[in-house]
Amino acid sequence: MPERILNAATNMSELTTAKVNEIQNVTKTAKMLAMNALIEASRAGDAGRGFAVVANEVSAISQKITSIANELQELFVEEAAELRKTAQIVRGSRLSDLALYVIELIDRNLYERSCDVRWWATDSAVVQGCDANADEATRKFACKRLGVILDSYTVYLDLWVGDKNGRVIANGRPDRYNVIGTDVSDKAWFRQAMATQNGGEYAVADIENVDVLGGKSVATYATAVRAGGEEDGQIVGAMGIFFDWEVQAESVVNSINLPDEERERTTIMIVDRDCKIIASSDPMMRLGEYMALRHNKEDKGAYLIEDQTIVAQALTPGYETYVGLGWRGVIVQKPASKSQYVAYSNVKRAEDLVQRQKMAV
Repeated sequence: MPERILNAATNMSELTTAKVNEIQNVTKTAKMLAMNALIEASRAGDAGRGFAVVANEVSAISQKITSIANELQELFVEEAAELRKTAQIVRGSRLSDLALYVIELIDRNLYERSCDVRWWATDSAVVQGCDANADEATRKFACKRLGVILDSYTVYLDLWVGDKNGRVIANGRPDRYNVIGTDVSDKAWFRQAMATQNGGEYAVADIENVDVLGGKSVATYATAVRAGGEEDGQIVGAMGIFFDWEVQAESVVNSINLPDEERERTTIMIVDRDCKIIASSDPMMRLGEYMALRHNKEDKGAYLIEDQTIVAQALTPGYETYVGLGWRGVIVQKPASKSQYVAYSNVKRAEDLVQRQKMAV
């Protein structure tokens, strides 16, 4: 609908300008004829006085028509500008709502990750594996248990469990990622997990590339493992789960339903709190680059840049106990060319006609 309004405003402006030009050309001709008539009337002397009066009237009417045409053009220019402004507001509102939807999808997804880590940290195999006196068989069973979880939850690259000193004692894919014995005590996720006050708290890190996980981008969620799996039990270790960010985020930004004509000129992104691009529907866009996003600390909004491209954004609202990390959904949409709009309108009319014919049958 906003594109229809924008194109209607453009068409109205172009048509008005063309018609006013035609009127001005006609009045110019009329003025020229009136001037010639006045010249001939002056040559005719007294006999041409009456004709001179008519010529003056024609010239005056032509001038008045020109004035009305100019006023009409100014009026239509103002109305077209107002229509464009309205269309841009509607377009911006729609796209910022869509940006909010994108970040809400991510929030709900990541909320589930925060639930997963808090739940799995209470698993008896995990708790027993963190015991300082646990033998190799106990820790191998913890690995097996983590592997079973990964078979059902394919959105993770791996699950790690570290003892209270920060040494990894179990992971879900030991054949793929050789991390057992690795010291993670200096990792932010481990330190934050060990600092949680109870089993209801968790830690979450911004998107980062982890070398030992093949250099892939992950969202890491962590919490403390507590004795007996109790919410207020003594901390005996920490669990970190590594969400396969690249694959999952790509599926979200590419899942937004847009008409084909609109999709080809629209880029859907997710940026972190520093406006670093961490997901994009445009495969040519380099992740990790920073975007000059003007959000003025507003929760939601949109603005135009010089070439009439619109940039819409929305701040993460969080979901349930997941408060979000200050990320934003961003949509960048280039303006539709007139030829694109006409082609799209023709396709839609053809589709509507086919649908009406089917209904008639």
